[in-house]
Amino acid sequence: MLACAPSTTNRFLASLRPRDVEALAGLWPIWARTDQTPPAGDWTTWLMLGGRGAGKTRAGAEWVRGLVFGREGFAAAPVGRIALVAETYADLREVMIDGVSGLLAVSPPAERPSYEPTRKRLVWPNGAIAQGFSAEDPEALRGPQFEAAWCDEVAKWRHPQETWDMLQFGLRLGERPRQLATTTPRAVPLIKRLLADPATAVSRATTRMNAANLAPRFLEAVVGTYAGTRLGRQELDGELLEDDEDALWSREAIERSRVREAPELKRIVVAVDPPAGGGKRSDACGLVAVGLGANDRAYVLADETAHAARPELWAARAVALHRRLEADALVAEVNQGGEMVRSVIAQVDPGVPVVAVRATRGKWLRAEPVAALYAQGRVAHVGAHPALEDEMAAFGLDGLANGRSPDRVDALVWAVTHLMLGARGRGPRVLRL
Repeated sequence: MLACAPSTTNRFLASLRPRDVEALAGLWPIWARTDQTPPAGDWTTWLMLGGRGAGKTRAGAEWVRGLVFGREGFAAAPVGRIALVAETYADLREVMIDGVSGLLAVSPPAERPSYEPTRKRLVWPNGAIAQGFSAEDPEALRGPQFEAAWCDEVAKWRHPQETWDMLQFGLRLGERPRQLATTTPRAVPLIKRLLADPATAVSRATTRMNAANLAPRFLEAVVGTYAGTRLGRQELDGELLEDDEDALWSREAIERSRVREAPELKRIVVAVDPPAGGGKRSDACGLVAVGLGANDRAYVLADETAHAARPELWAARAVALHRRLEADALVAEVNQGGEMVRSVIAQVDPGVPVVAVRATRGKWLRAEPVAALYAQGRVAHVGAHPALEDEMAAFGLDGLANGRSPDRVDALVWAVTHLMLGARGRGPRVLRL
């Protein structure tokens, strides 16, 4: 990729003749990001997961162009038979072929293929042919054979498994048949299967990585609005987000509860779930702030959970959040540290009121009433709290799937329990985040 300051690049381009600029524009390896170039290694499938506008289509079109002409890093020799598989035939034409980053647009005049719309195929000057298909019609892939395939938006295909399987039977030409799948990820079986396949090489890209080629207003309006939400993490950050079927919370329910700002609040607490033990390998200190609205709805305001090697470090972090939000109290679990928890907080600020809480039931049983409040629409998230929401969506009967302690969830449960299942509010305040 070209690594120069924009001003330097612009001056250099201005010094070139038009035909030189055109030739330079056609040298994709100069402009491509690492995630947009073929991975090293002996892979069969290259799975490119990326956000909207991350440059997936350009990468796919340039990969096909590199194969057709046998470019170094793409193919050892020109590839003559390629399949193009889109979600629909309309997407095949409007995105993969005629799109602003499609195969016709990225090809210099001397290398541009001719498009035969009635036959749904492209023919290059050297005789290479790319045949188009739709995932709405898997049977159309029965019979043709190819050396390579570019599959676009596979996570949205109507018949994903059938289409993919039919394509595999057709990839039987050449010494090393390969395929590229470009898509914004969704937790569908085909994507999970590809990720688990050792013959799959994976690259990832976010929308922000392609900011230089996107309208500034798009970044401000869309990225600014959806950053951190489930939709934003999937559609902009290219993350594969899943729900645990046994989890107390679903991502859909959390998303429904999201608001832009908190209304009038009559009480705020910062809940602290101290780590068991100390040192670098200890659990994190759960640290979550929740407010109680004048409408008797709880609002999750902040998650500042962090690892802290020494008690005074997490205590200082908790007190700082308490001060910043002008909270009414710190709600701290004392099962692990007893009076130590009170004393370490007092060392940081003896004026901070501490409400000590003690766990007498398991984490799941403590969390169930709070999850019920979410189901009733009585708890909302102010903005996005991705790490906390990931824990919530993975918190099942056996805890977290990765075996870690659910520190963020524990702190959330203590805060909401204190505000909604026993505590009473005080004078109202308005907090805007």
